[in-house]
Amino acid sequence: MDRRQQKTRTAIYDALTKLLRKRRFEDITVQEIIDEANIGRSTFYSHFETKDQLLEQMCDEMFTHVFSESLMPEKSHDFSANHEELRALLEHLLWHIKDHEDNISSIMYGESEKLFTRYFSGYLENAFGDLISHIDIDVSSEFKKQFVIGSFINTVKWWIGGGLVQSPGEIIDAYLRCLIRGNQNHGTGK
Repeated sequence: MDRRQQKTRTAIYDALTKLLRKRRFEDITVQEIIDEANIGRSTFYSHFETKDQLLEQMCDEMFTHVFSESLMPEKSHDFSANHEELRALLEHLLWHIKDHEDNISSIMYGESEKLFTRYFSGYLENAFGDLISHIDIDVSSEFKKQFVIGSFINTVKWWIGGGLVQSPGEIIDAYLRCLIRGNQNHGTGK
C-alpha cells in the first residue's frame, strides 16, 4: 500500500474512532464516516466494501499486532520480551482493549458485538491452543475450546461493562487461576 493509500485508510480509521466515541457502531452510517474522514464515497469503497469490513480490518490490525512475532515497547505496556507466553499474550491483548476502551465499549454492546466476537474468537483459538490441549477433563476438544474461549470473552465483556477497574494483569491472573484451579479440582469433589 502506498503512502497516499495508507493516509486515506488512517483517515477512515480515525473517522470511525471519533464517531464511536459519540455513538454505537450500528448507528453510524458509511456517509458519516465519509464526511468525518473528508473523503469521497468512491474512495471509501475502494478501501472497504462495507462498514463491517472496516470494523473487521480495524480488529484485524489490533489482533495481528498483539499476536505478532516481534513486538516493540508501547506507551502503556511492554511485552516485547515475553510475548510468546500465554499469560503475557492475554495481558497484552487486554492492554490494547483498555487503550481503546471507548471504541471497544461501543462495539461490544450492540449488533456489532457478534462481528467483533467472531474475529476475537479466531485469534483466541490460536492463543489458547496449547492450554486447551493440556486441560485434563474427559470432554471433547471442541467443547474445551468453546468453553475456554467463551469464558474468556465473557470475562472481557464483564471487565469492560464494569469500567475496566481492575488492571489487565489482575483480570488475567484471576481468569487463569479459575481455569487452572477448576482443572485441578475436577473429580476431587472440591
